[in-house]
Amino acid sequence: MVNKIGIIGAGAFGTALAKIVAEKGIDVTMWSFDKEGCDQINSVHENKKFLPGIKLPENITATTSILEAANDKEIIILASPSLFILDSVKKLLDVPFVKEGKTTIGIVAKGFIPSKDEPKLILETIENYLPGFYRDNLVYISGPSHAEEVATGGFTGLISASKNPKNSIKIRELLSSDSLNVFSSFDVVGVQISAAVKNVIAIAFGVLDAIKERSSAIGDNTESLLLAAGLNEIMSLGKSLGATHAETFTSIAGVGDLDVTCRSIHGRNRRFGRDIILNNILDNFKDYDDLIDNLDKLPYLPEGAVAVGHAYKLAKKHGLKLDIINTVWNILNKNSTPEDEVKKYLKITKF
Repeated sequence: MVNKIGIIGAGAFGTALAKIVAEKGIDVTMWSFDKEGCDQINSVHENKKFLPGIKLPENITATTSILEAANDKEIIILASPSLFILDSVKKLLDVPFVKEGKTTIGIVAKGFIPSKDEPKLILETIENYLPGFYRDNLVYISGPSHAEEVATGGFTGLISASKNPKNSIKIRELLSSDSLNVFSSFDVVGVQISAAVKNVIAIAFGVLDAIKERSSAIGDNTESLLLAAGLNEIMSLGKSLGATHAETFTSIAGVGDLDVTCRSIHGRNRRFGRDIILNNILDNFKDYDDLIDNLDKLPYLPEGAVAVGHAYKLAKKHGLKLDIINTVWNILNKNSTPEDEVKKYLKITKF
């Protein structure tokens, strides 16, 4: 029986998972760089910035000390966004329990990590930083799971993927609850690709969804076409990068996560796509590089905006024709108008 865990990152999803685990009687220590946020969690038991209105159990505490959050913990869950996860990992290297390999580590970040040669998957990159005994022992956690619904007890399914079946089961048992059903998987590549690229497809879906409000030429049929084509692109890239199980893409890790990310009102990437059309949000940026350099100017973080640059490079390197990924890249790089890019993708002349 696990008695205490650490969660590195106090965003919405990390907080939702903390609540699920704490309600099982397990003590949870969360790490955040934000002292004000930590103070709120400790005093009023609420993460007002990322998960407002959700009362947190009193056995959740928050700290700005990563040593306090991570040391002497049987399990650590890395919940920092992909943009910042390496910074968090580097801070863990001096934690005695991590240095000695006494902690099982799970990761929920979605996306890619840049490198000199080509973008890398998150688990592969983290393994290269951590002590060698963590290789093939990390656990990747994914699935259709908006934090707002997880935190309020909405029934949800997750995937616990690892090359080490014991660690996969350990995380599965930690997170499983009356409202959270967790399944094991060995396909760490397929699950990671599904988690990263679905955010790119969701931007395209948001663009299409906004155009749909203005044009009878776009409807539910069109959106379903995009969803199916998006899943095919996820599968193509996943297979090229070493996914091992075709059923990963038809599971909750693939089509399940893709569907909820595209259709849910909670989705930041869908919202970003809609804002491109309805609020001309890209007018504030010169091109893709300028957008990425100034993501902090957006009121939310659309991780698909970062992921599309990496997916675009990987597709080119592996000789893949991935039209949705290309379309989103062209839109964010302002190669032409979003409307013209969508017309070109759909092969139509007008809305």
